[in-house]
Amino acid sequence: MRSKRQILFRAGALLIVLLIAAVMFIIGRGHTVYFDNKTAEYNGQEYEAFHKVVVTVDGEQVSKLGKRDRGMADTMGQNFVMTLEITDEKGAQPHSHKVSMSLPYSMDGIIINIPELMAGLPADAYLSEFVVAPVEETESETAEGEDELGDEFGIGGDV
Repeated sequence: MRSKRQILFRAGALLIVLLIAAVMFIIGRGHTVYFDNKTAEYNGQEYEAFHKVVVTVDGEQVSKLGKRDRGMADTMGQNFVMTLEITDEKGAQPHSHKVSMSLPYSMDGIIINIPELMAGLPADAYLSEFVVAPVEETESETAEGEDELGDEFGIGGDV
């Protein structure tokens, strides 16, 4: 009798821990969000970059972007809210927009193209994943600094 009760309490405790872990996994997910103020093309139409964009996240200015600039912010959770202060042309009055969006769970680095976002295009147009391109070494880079024994410090070879 005592053993059965003990097993039930342990199973209940394990279930509670697993539920807490699942909730924390979802709400504690971190993302790096990159903001591009770059001219882009979608379905044959061009969307011009703005003269200046100031990006504010959680009351803190995280980026001041000119044309062809990229900024970034780190955030936790799936919901993302930012305020964009956009100046269309030099000397024009800036206008402010509050943007709320749900970030894709499957992406760590997320690029948001601001001109496409503000044009009201679908998420697949303005949202993409940031992928670091691998750096390829050339033969001259790998051979540089190595001596005739193939060791850059000159201590290799037969001893």
